[in-house]
Amino acid sequence: MPYVAPVKDMLFVMNELAGLSEVVSYPSYVEAGADVDLAPAILEESAKFNQDVIAPLNWLGDQKPSSLKDGVVTTTPGFKEAFEQFGAAGWQGVMHPAEFGGQGLPKLIATACFEMAHSASLSFALCPMLTDGAIEALLTAASPELQERYVPKMIAGEWTGSMCLTEPQAGSDLSMVRSRAIPEGDGTFKIFATKIYITYGEHDMAKNIIHLVLARTPDAPEGVKGISLFVVPKFLVHADSSLGERNDVYCVSIEHKLGIKASPTAVLQFGDHGGAIGYLVGEENRGLEYMFVMMNSARFAVGMQGIAVAERAYQKAVQYAKDRVQSRDLAGSPSPVAIIHQPDVKRMLMTMRGYIEASRALAYYAAAAYDAQHASPDEAARKENQAIYEFLVPIVKGFSTEMSIDAASLGVQIHGGMGFIEETGAAQHYRDARILTIYEGTTAIQANDLIGRKTVRDGGATAKVFADKIIQIEKDLASSGTEDAKAILKHLTVARQGFESSVA
Repeated sequence: MPYVAPVKDMLFVMNELAGLSEVVSYPSYVEAGADVDLAPAILEESAKFNQDVIAPLNWLGDQKPSSLKDGVVTTTPGFKEAFEQFGAAGWQGVMHPAEFGGQGLPKLIATACFEMAHSASLSFALCPMLTDGAIEALLTAASPELQERYVPKMIAGEWTGSMCLTEPQAGSDLSMVRSRAIPEGDGTFKIFATKIYITYGEHDMAKNIIHLVLARTPDAPEGVKGISLFVVPKFLVHADSSLGERNDVYCVSIEHKLGIKASPTAVLQFGDHGGAIGYLVGEENRGLEYMFVMMNSARFAVGMQGIAVAERAYQKAVQYAKDRVQSRDLAGSPSPVAIIHQPDVKRMLMTMRGYIEASRALAYYAAAAYDAQHASPDEAARKENQAIYEFLVPIVKGFSTEMSIDAASLGVQIHGGMGFIEETGAAQHYRDARILTIYEGTTAIQANDLIGRKTVRDGGATAKVFADKIIQIEKDLASSGTEDAKAILKHLTVARQGFESSVA
């Protein structure tokens, strides 16, 4: 069935749970023209674009994935044209600064737009997702010269970005990175590296690809403290941002995958012909610190991918359940009924919907905290919301991706035997979802991050902030007096007490 963006559900969460009215009142967003009335118009336009342009390419991407021939990657038919429209319409720049050509709107609004893109086609949306992360890293740590040279073209959708961390011997443990960066004496470096699992590391959708590469300089200390970050463009860029000669970075293969098949996952070779020219981002040996900006952006976005693919799987399952007539209902109907009337199917559909709504609320709340962190005029509020956002990112990533596999699996189950048949499309969502708990840090890594970095570092103070919020909700439920409120209160109290005991 065609994808229909759940705009009303998104706006409800934005307004009632994430505090859109407060977010758009921050001075920088007022200056950008954001207000409560603008959000529905933006979401409606985003819905039209993703429903009409991107979503029809999703199934085609699974059937005709990206291919490599003579070092050139050709993406799924229609992807290149769709990406040109994506950039021209300004969707890459929704949340990025106006001074570089973006719209400067809140992350909360951008999050809803990108949920739609991920639902429309997970494979397609990975390209702008990685570009967003690269833009954030450059804006955080790069020199003004590098920012001016690269960021405007990336925001315009003319160039894309990639994140080059992983090596054959260095997966989750980046202390084992062995890529070399040799200073040339003129401010540039020669980069020698083999990087694997590079999403959109090579493609035909943009004129240039801006690789952000982790590597070591000659005198760098061992371990993570000796890693630096470099900009290594596919094509060298002149001072006026015009393109120069091809840099010494080439795609030697792309992976054949279980899911997200249309997204080219490249093996990139840097420096086989004398060394790829790279430019240091920020200071030497602080690369992992800078890259974590991009990784945090990507981790939040992958959490949104989980919500998005679960939403797409849910919509397909609902439509199938309405159309599929099989068996009489338990009340003894005189003839077979659509399976949506069967209790077990209802249970599965409501489980999917519950997962999605809870995950969306969590993610949008986190996005609003990010906006407060960056735009609130109150310094104390900025500091508090930074802690909240950083605390929530591993939860958004970990929970939303794990639930997406469960939701997509339920979608297959609702289809019955037809769910196991590729032509229904239910299996694609299941296969696509499977990568989400792995890349940008596995679920176990998110758990380590949540406990080791985000909870222990402040003695559980941020966790206790959430416990206090839950206690207030319990008080509201208790004062309601309804039977539904009592039932929710009972389970919520037990969950909160367990949460508190785990961080005490």
